[in-house]
Amino acid sequence: MHSNHKQDDPQVARASALATDLRIVIGQLRRRLREEVHPGDLTWAQMSVLGRLERDGPATVTTLARAEGVRSQSMGATVAVLEAARLVSGAPDPVDGRQTILSLTADAREMILATRAAREDWLLRAIRTKLAATEQEELAAGIALLKRLADS
Repeated sequence: MHSNHKQDDPQVARASALATDLRIVIGQLRRRLREEVHPGDLTWAQMSVLGRLERDGPATVTTLARAEGVRSQSMGATVAVLEAARLVSGAPDPVDGRQTILSLTADAREMILATRAAREDWLLRAIRTKLAATEQEELAAGIALLKRLADS
């Protein structure tokens, strides 16, 4: 879409402004949620890999690299740190013994649950203390709209 269309059509201009505001607010909220947990010395990339293994299940380094948009060598280094921290363990692929299937350890699952609980606790406190009952209803409606956007 050309920028002059944005200026000519007030609905397009409004949608464009909403898109910008939404991107900024979501980024701020993500950063704020990250601040609520302190998963030791793990980097964002390492936490992302743990989250992916939790959501998608066991995977190879190659599969993780593709999903995370990085080179296999980079993912290998990330996985090595997670293995050394006993958060990920590897087992031979039953189909292709040359491959290693990576899974979360019990320690990793416990850490993920704890970090999720800390984030949700912060959100609960913020919602209860910062938003009136009617605003909480507006937030619920907004969440439904965000889900529709995410599913589009």
